[in-house]
Amino acid sequence: MTVKISQTAEIQKFFEEAAGFGNDQGSPRLKQIMLRVLQDSAKIIEDLEITDDEFWTAVDYLNRLGGRGEAGLLVAGLGLEHFLDLLQDAKDEQVGRTGGTPRTIEGPLYVAGAPLAEGEVRMDDGSEDGVATVMFLEGRVLDLDGKPIAGATVDLWHANTKGLYSYFDQSQSEYNLRRRIVTDAEGRYRARSIVPSGYGCDPQGPTQECLDQLGRHGQRPAHIHFFISAPGYRHLTTQINLSGDQYLWDDFAYATRDGLVGEVSFVEDAAAADKRGVSGRFAELEFDFQLQPAGSAEDEQRSHRPRALQVQGA
Repeated sequence: MTVKISQTAEIQKFFEEAAGFGNDQGSPRLKQIMLRVLQDSAKIIEDLEITDDEFWTAVDYLNRLGGRGEAGLLVAGLGLEHFLDLLQDAKDEQVGRTGGTPRTIEGPLYVAGAPLAEGEVRMDDGSEDGVATVMFLEGRVLDLDGKPIAGATVDLWHANTKGLYSYFDQSQSEYNLRRRIVTDAEGRYRARSIVPSGYGCDPQGPTQECLDQLGRHGQRPAHIHFFISAPGYRHLTTQINLSGDQYLWDDFAYATRDGLVGEVSFVEDAAAADKRGVSGRFAELEFDFQLQPAGSAEDEQRSHRPRALQVQGA
């Protein structure tokens, strides 16, 4: 028979002490959260009869996860980041805030401070010329009535042909494949870039180690991340997952949603390529975004999640 003591008054008092309820210092909010973590952890240990070996293996795993900087990757892979989107969707629906481009996960690979351009920009540094397929990406930022939003900021980032992101991949130049574009009077943004590749978790990393134990793969489809913002409108965090990818609807991070599939067209016509100023096969992708009106100044801002910041010249 399993002995269960976690719900006794003595243990509950012990956890309250461990969570700092015996003093008036620190953060009341964190104390509340930590108490729940301790209580629920104890209940899991009891209910699932977690052994000492399993417990300390989990502690070691968390150390290795943090050491590799993969906690943000794991929460995406376990669906927790997607759950936050679903929860916010439900809250919005409850108060009648509907319409516009769907939100989806940010992921762990954003870097703040990308170069800012007006209307149009080239995103790649040319290092994959002859290897990558040139991609022309454009679209408009609109309100819920379909009217263009001039002066919106389209902050976008994506991987290279190896599925790697600048800053995290030190072989790439600063802010390669990362830009911010201010929309023109018609709400339009334009970017010349390259067709990105999807990526997989490091096979030797702790995230894939966990996924292996769950019988799951760690692959993502090719995709492009976006922050869209404009004064008077609700900030949008989203991404386009590219059509035709084998993992389009089997994304280990659960980011693909209806309304967020980018239809990529590959063009083989030499005259069209010449008109675009390129040679050979290229890709075109058009995608419009619709923003909800902001209900408050806070609505216009993205979350305060900690993010990387490129140090110029580093």
